[in-house]
Amino acid sequence: MGGLRTKWWLSGIVACALLALTGAGAGAAEKELKIGYMKHDIQDASVAIMERWAARQGIKITKVPMAYNVFMEKITATLTSGGDQFDLIWHNDDWGQLWKKWLEPTDDIPGMKSVAREPVVGSFLNDEGKTTVVPMVHTVGTFFYRTDLLKESEVPKTLAELVTVSKRLQEQGKVRWGYVGGMKMNHTWFTLWWSMWSNNCDIFYPIFERNNDVLAKNGWKPAIADPCHREVVEYWWDAMNAHKISPKAMPSYGRDEANAIFMAGDAAFTLVDSTHFGSFNDPKKSKIAGKVGMAKFPMGPRRTKPFSWNEIWGWAIPKGVPAERKALAKQALQAMLTDEAGQIEMWKTTGGPPPSMPVWGKIAAVDPVFNKLKEVVFDQEHATHAAYYFEKWPAVHKAYSDVAIKALTGSREEIPKVLSDGVKLIHDAAVN
Repeated sequence: MGGLRTKWWLSGIVACALLALTGAGAGAAEKELKIGYMKHDIQDASVAIMERWAARQGIKITKVPMAYNVFMEKITATLTSGGDQFDLIWHNDDWGQLWKKWLEPTDDIPGMKSVAREPVVGSFLNDEGKTTVVPMVHTVGTFFYRTDLLKESEVPKTLAELVTVSKRLQEQGKVRWGYVGGMKMNHTWFTLWWSMWSNNCDIFYPIFERNNDVLAKNGWKPAIADPCHREVVEYWWDAMNAHKISPKAMPSYGRDEANAIFMAGDAAFTLVDSTHFGSFNDPKKSKIAGKVGMAKFPMGPRRTKPFSWNEIWGWAIPKGVPAERKALAKQALQAMLTDEAGQIEMWKTTGGPPPSMPVWGKIAAVDPVFNKLKEVVFDQEHATHAAYYFEKWPAVHKAYSDVAIKALTGSREEIPKVLSDGVKLIHDAAVN
């Protein structure tokens, strides 16, 4: 009997061990969130806030960074297939309406009441009027200049002055280029578009209209062949070819190429999202660290007030994600929105204005750089949003970019014809 009892005792130990490795072990499996995003300082900073929360909760975060040029296509394919490859994805206003039907509403996340509504309602609502994004940062174009070259009073206030001042600095041997900025597809904001809006122009008529019903009623009529837009294209053609204040290769530049030239000290001016301010002032990355100022956008001849835009980058949750992981993703986003110390640190390291409005007040009370950004961007007239918000927008953007680059890389005399020929291409992209 003693041997039998020993066998029973040993069998019990084995059974307990198996239970620990199977049923009990499965119940204690580590929870995980997979995040698909673009490798970018501001997104890294936002993810870092969620990682700190996850570490406290015993949750694993798996990061899947992707290149900007493939991100939208890859995530769109995942969403339309109903897949759950990612629990959280970076969400941009450019494709807010493209993804709306495949995203989980986020209005129920605590902390959403603290965000600015205007950048959200402009592009991130679904057909039921529910929000499909949680902001991570305000992404605002910012005109940067070299404070070691110019006093604030000397910064160009018009496009014409941008040429004059750039030429003077070049002639004095202080810089190789006056202005450098991204120009190719998906980087159009940093040359053509900020100057287009600053010349009271737009891609479609009515100018600055973003109501899709109004745009459709007007027949999605492109404005690119009109004088206000032709003047802008001719301006950049002259900047590269006649005045030579910008590199001739700029039509092939994205923000990274332009930023590299600016940070190397080879250009006096650039315009890019404020979220790059941290890199500009990082001595490990930039030769001009500590010598970068912010100013209002130079204006074209058709405008009397400086223009600026105020949009957001955010996070979204795919509808295909299982309910348990959706709930976990919402907890992570709640933690990001309510971590005021993390948002303040994000601002300090990147120059990205955080999503929570109460945090803005705390930063403004102690940080003159934030107040300068507020003065030159947030306090200016936001006459329109920095994109159009309908499902065909990516195709329209591509058509516009093709037309503009063709005009800029051909002869100056051909610019009016290229723009006129492009009207149909852009119109068709909007309606077909």
